[in-house]
Amino acid sequence: MLGFLALCLPIFAVIGIGFLAVRRGAIAPMVPDAVGVFAFNIALPAMLIRLMAAQPLAESFQPRFFGGYLAACLIVFFGSMAGAMLFGGRRRAQAAAFGSGAAMGNVGYLGPPLLLPLLGDRSAGPVAMSIMSEVAIVIALGSVLMAPIGERGVLGRVALALARNPVLLAISIGAALGALQVPIPLPLERFLGFLGNAAGPTALFALGGTLGRLTLDKRLVLAAGLGATAKLAVYPLLVWVILDKVAGLEWFWVQAGVMLAAMPTATNAFMLAQRFGVGAEELSAVVLLTTIIAAISFPLTGWLLIGPLPLP
Repeated sequence: MLGFLALCLPIFAVIGIGFLAVRRGAIAPMVPDAVGVFAFNIALPAMLIRLMAAQPLAESFQPRFFGGYLAACLIVFFGSMAGAMLFGGRRRAQAAAFGSGAAMGNVGYLGPPLLLPLLGDRSAGPVAMSIMSEVAIVIALGSVLMAPIGERGVLGRVALALARNPVLLAISIGAALGALQVPIPLPLERFLGFLGNAAGPTALFALGGTLGRLTLDKRLVLAAGLGATAKLAVYPLLVWVILDKVAGLEWFWVQAGVMLAAMPTATNAFMLAQRFGVGAEELSAVVLLTTIIAAISFPLTGWLLIGPLPLP
């Protein structure tokens, strides 16, 4: 367990630096937004293209993993949404925001820096498939269900935004290069590697800065606690059952899937709720609480799945 803490805590410490920088006024509150744009739109796509192009498609894409992970994602989304409506008295739009918080993890920002050291470059495939599930599918579902009834053009706008999403485009390019086994020219490969290496630190700093603008109000603790339980306990357990007991996948895919499901709630879920004006306060509390808890729960999950790591 100490080995996992030694590996993971420095990563969460970068989040803490971004958090404190905003809270202490060392940087302007909008700086993390600019850093996050660089990380998500430029550095992360460069890293994904390079890693996925270096692997045959059969190694980076596993249909049963994608189907099982997506199934778990949708079960958590609609299950959390139904629970919020039946037991929490929330209406459709608010319940959809709660479902998004339970099903949308920070797989883009936290997936690469946490999984690559543990599982190697091969984990780029599971990270890409989790992004496709939790970003593309959940954003589309959340947008449609959070929008006022009768609002026109929501689905078209969402589809256009996803079609232009740099990360999804990078996944498609990397998968195509891997399938065709087209090698990236060495100068371009070095360029992508140099740029992609910036993805982890900048993404983590941007995440911390965004969290620094959020608050955990005492009256929202119960809702945040329920959301955190769904995200950090129910979701990983469900992924383990589906990938291991139902699909019978190789243990590597089970490890990757469970650890990706154990990521804290993405700030995208909060921004989606804020955009539609439903449940934004609750989602901000869920994002903050799950990130704090994940600093301990993720190393514990990794330790249970992989076993002890030697101390560096």
